[in-house]
Amino acid sequence: MFLWFLGVSFAFVFLVFRSPALDYRLVMLGAVLPLGEVVLGGARLLHTLLFSVALLGLVMLATRERRLVRRRWISLPIGMMMHLVLDGVWAQTAVFWWPFFGWGFGDAPVPELTHGAALTLAFEVAGVGALWWCWTTFELADPANRSLFLRTGHLNRSVVAEG
Repeated sequence: MFLWFLGVSFAFVFLVFRSPALDYRLVMLGAVLPLGEVVLGGARLLHTLLFSVALLGLVMLATRERRLVRRRWISLPIGMMMHLVLDGVWAQTAVFWWPFFGWGFGDAPVPELTHGAALTLAFEVAGVGALWWCWTTFELADPANRSLFLRTGHLNRSVVAEG
């Protein structure tokens, strides 16, 4: 489930914040970053609420009085929090609430690997749909809008204001 996290995190974060100035590339990076724990054999630190909150706190402290830098880097923990919501790890108490219910992660699998093939396919199709919605809504087929997005992660303010 890769496209699910990319597309839905991009769309949901926009729909919540309505900000053309967030770095949506970092939102999407944060949303897929915990997938790397597949190589560890199970959900670990990147799937915990504590890690996302600590990262958010670190960004807030490191960017005091640097509003534009904060606006860019706050996107990463927001994306990681979106991952926690979208993968359903909140149902795995030992992982999500780590270390409050014990120091071990146990044998908790990465939630993305626990779905059947049909559900995984449905999630990926929904992710493609969300990416398509973003592509058309933010007019990313336009070279200028696409270039702005690829260079900065921002959306064209005039396109966002129209929608």
